[in-house]
Amino acid sequence: MGNCLSSTQSAVNPNVISKNRKALPIDASFKLPAPLPSWPPGEGFGNGVIDLGDGLQVCQVSSFNKVWATHEGGPDNLGASFFEPSQFPQGFSMLGSYSQPNNTLFYGWVLAGKDDSGSALKQPIDYTLVWSSEALRIKQDGVGYIWLPSPPDGYKAVGHVVTTSPQKPPLGKTRCVRSDLTDECEMDSWIWGPGKESDPNGFNVYSLLPRSRGTRAMGVCVGTFVAQNTLTAPVSLACVKNGVSNLSCMPNRNQIQTIFQAYSPWIYFHPDEQFLPSSVSWYFKNGAFLYRKGDESRPVPIESDGSNLPQGGAEDDMYWLDLPVDEGEKERVKKGNLQESQVYLHIKPMLGGTFTDVAVWVFYPFNGPSRAKVEFINIPLGKIGEHVGDWEHVTLRISNFNGELRGVYFSEHSGGAWVKPSELEFQDGNKAVTYSSLHGHAMYAKPGLVLQGRGGIGIRNDTAKSKKFMDTGTHSLVVAAEYLGTAINEPPWLDYSRKWGPKITYDISEEIKKVDKLLPGKLKSAFDKFVRSLPNEVLREEGPTGPKMKRNWAGDEV
Repeated sequence: MGNCLSSTQSAVNPNVISKNRKALPIDASFKLPAPLPSWPPGEGFGNGVIDLGDGLQVCQVSSFNKVWATHEGGPDNLGASFFEPSQFPQGFSMLGSYSQPNNTLFYGWVLAGKDDSGSALKQPIDYTLVWSSEALRIKQDGVGYIWLPSPPDGYKAVGHVVTTSPQKPPLGKTRCVRSDLTDECEMDSWIWGPGKESDPNGFNVYSLLPRSRGTRAMGVCVGTFVAQNTLTAPVSLACVKNGVSNLSCMPNRNQIQTIFQAYSPWIYFHPDEQFLPSSVSWYFKNGAFLYRKGDESRPVPIESDGSNLPQGGAEDDMYWLDLPVDEGEKERVKKGNLQESQVYLHIKPMLGGTFTDVAVWVFYPFNGPSRAKVEFINIPLGKIGEHVGDWEHVTLRISNFNGELRGVYFSEHSGGAWVKPSELEFQDGNKAVTYSSLHGHAMYAKPGLVLQGRGGIGIRNDTAKSKKFMDTGTHSLVVAAEYLGTAINEPPWLDYSRKWGPKITYDISEEIKKVDKLLPGKLKSAFDKFVRSLPNEVLREEGPTGPKMKRNWAGDEV
């Protein structure tokens, strides 16, 4: 089960593959910069095998033999490679093949299954040829054939088999899973197609995820791919599921601490950033007020732990938080206090408890004004983008099989993106580097400019390294881990369901007019159209709700 990659020799057609092929990113395997730590004793975390119930055990295999590859089409037109798992632990069987685009370092895994009941897994009764590259005039290592196992009645296939021969694979090559131990899955990210982008009416290869994902969803990702001749057809494969909702493979408190010390991210702020984070308690102690609708003239100071905040309920515009009333104090608190800052951790099961998500929440007292780029002109946008209170986060996804980091999610305003470890920057071992954008605090994996817009017009998200940074491992607090029951005391402010800042609307036309004065005539209308297309969270001053009110608190990130 190591992280090694071996390759078998494939038949090579000299008419379709260059003898002097350039090395591709996938030709090298990615490894985390530092060895994994030794995990403190516990029940099932990091033990290599997870019991999904009803006689089905699974392990995560990351040793592969390369079966076939194509060298064009797919992301960056570099092709994709197809593998079958090798070096199974005793008693485990293949559930499907693995594929990955050639434009990234190799860092793959699939699940293998073991049947302890005699009925959880069965061999397929036949195979159906889904697709072959025989007729394609593309750069490839021989000819590839992708097969769909035909399961016995009451069973489902959870992965394809790839060969370089038109002969059907042996029936004992793979296993199908009993239907009651499976769940529905959906296509995730594009792996490959003959063209440079996905063709809805053509052949495509996609990675798979369980359709239902969240802290209560029990679908388990197998790590396999689906090959389809049209995207409109139902997905031909299933995923497995945790049939008994067993979360014994989740980390205990000591293991959580070790996980976060190993992977706690560094957050770098732009050198021009004025509005830095603080701890929630610092914000409350330094003059933040609770306001109630109809009684705005009598704001209430907030206890340092938020114990006098209204608890539960729903956002109803009845309460909100705001900065100190005194103008001098207001400007001071707006800037936050980096030395007094703290990140707040939510530990949650994901993908049927086979992964642990560590959501790392950061609080800022104030979100600064936006800036726009209109072709070659950079323009401050006045009040647009400003609001009191700002919550941002990154999420670490950890394999419960071995404790390895498998992805990092970066929140970017109302959206975000998962980034593979092979595409991250690391510092001080296995700690990912995160860049917080100037004023808006969106999180990114790389420094530079990300333009939120199109056609050369958009909101600037500028990031850069500076002497302003946060080592999240030194100031962190676990605020929630529901699966541990009462072991974690949630702070009262976590159940405050209303806005962390006031709602203030303003005349967007007046703000646009101020900017229009700075633009040449031909750019005025384009800029006006762009600004009016921005979401409400950008166009008006309105504080956000807290972390527990976000969809991703109980759900997946995307």
